Amino acid sequence: MSSTDASVGAEGGAVPSTAHDAAAPLWIIAGPTGAGKSALAMDLAERLGALLISADSRQVYRGFDIGTSKPTPAELTRVAHRGIDTADPTERYSAARWAREAAGWLDEASADGSPALVVGGTGLWLRALVRPLADEPPMDPEARAALQAELAQLGTLALRARVAVLDPPRAHLGRTQLLRAAEVALLTGSRISDLQAAGRARPGRGARWVIVDPCDALPARLASRLDGMWRAGWPDEVRRLIDAVPAEAPAWNACGYREIRALVEGRCTEAAAREAILVSTRQYAKRQRTWFRNQLDEESAVLRLDPRAPEAPARAERWFRTGVDA
Repeated sequence: MSSTDASVGAEGGAVPSTAHDAAAPLWIIAGPTGAGKSALAMDLAERLGALLISADSRQVYRGFDIGTSKPTPAELTRVAHRGIDTADPTERYSAARWAREAAGWLDEASADGSPALVVGGTGLWLRALVRPLADEPPMDPEARAALQAELAQLGTLALRARVAVLDPPRAHLGRTQLLRAAEVALLTGSRISDLQAAGRARPGRGARWVIVDPCDALPARLASRLDGMWRAGWPDEVRRLIDAVPAEAPAWNACGYREIRALVEGRCTEAAAREAILVSTRQYAKRQRTWFRNQLDEESAVLRLDPRAPEAPARAERWFRTGVDA
């Protein structure tokens, strides 16, 4: 498995080994946003009695529910989940922290004699679980807080241009990763991309991947999902959050939340907010597709599925159990 874009976490350090390392390959369901990963994972988890571990970098934040497509209360009752609502909106929740906690959740499932399914679209987090992280130099907390306040004032395009100078291999990533690259480069004098290169010799974990992608149907699915979020009360959720969560909190970086905030604060129209969210979501899905296409090399165990196919759940189950798609 390629380690071209292994993530470096805020706390630094490699993910510790756990008893689960010696078990069967990890079962991972991944793919672009809105592709149908969660529905497939719910179906399989119910049939297999599996624990679902969310690898979604925004579902960890409490209160940010509708726009992150969190499982509903009924779904959380049907299937045990981990990785949902584990952080306050003001926390910076790193790939390193998630991977350490996910390793513990995997051990929890193993101790119960249950399988576990890791599901999500945050490729950097999934990489951190499968491939140990590179060590990161320490950063002065006060200097980091001051720099974070400065970087928060930059739009994503301006931030991207800055990272293109500081750490060019990271300049194509999303805002959270751009912020991290700038912090590390400016405060430590090291580039995350160089730290990653230093850590690539570390052995990784075995994994079987199911990449869920409805191909040309994805744009229509994203538009339909946005309509459903609106009907579920996304603007009302944001109104409540504005009163409780500082504007610079990392949770606001979730796709669409800043656009909805602009709407409820009267800084744009509903039509403009909808269009901006669709554009940014399609761009995010494109980046995810590129990541999964480029990062899972020919040595990886990968099954690609269209979730609309009636046989998709059965194929995924067979693949996870046997490593054979036949």
